[in-house]
Amino acid sequence: MAAAQAGDRRAYERVLADSVALIRAVARRQGVATDALDDVVQETLLTVHRVRHTYDPARSYDAWLSAIAGRRAIDALRSHGRRGRRELHDEFVLDRQPDRDDASADAERRQQARRLREAIAQLPPGQREAVEQLGLREQSLAEAAAQTGRNTGALKVNLHRALKALRGRLHGDD
Repeated sequence: MAAAQAGDRRAYERVLADSVALIRAVARRQGVATDALDDVVQETLLTVHRVRHTYDPARSYDAWLSAIAGRRAIDALRSHGRRGRRELHDEFVLDRQPDRDDASADAERRQQARRLREAIAQLPPGQREAVEQLGLREQSLAEAAAQTGRNTGALKVNLHRALKALRGRLHGDD
């Protein structure tokens, strides 16, 4: 590593290649899973690259590298622990999710779209116009106001009331 610090590129490549075995051993001792070892090796080598100027040639390279590898292994274990608490591992989740190509799911989507169109058609004219302009055509408030000749405040109020009415009709919420 001292030669690498002095600018010897080949020495630097050799020291990084020779470091992989020690990094893997440190990570395994820390309890890193086999499928995460490569990530720890990569993170450790990146850290070594960033902090290589801090290595003191009067001290053991292996001890310096082991300390860095140990920290990266702990980081990986912490990350895995956080991810494990967030992720759900439900073996039946795929069975409960509708298949995009499933004919019954497609029929259900068409039925929901029909119910939505019918519910929008039953809205008072001002609310229906606000939903059509702002929701369906995705116009901005300024564009919808110019198109309808109504002010933006009235459009906002009508849209809010329309969405509340649609929720009530479609989901039974009031």
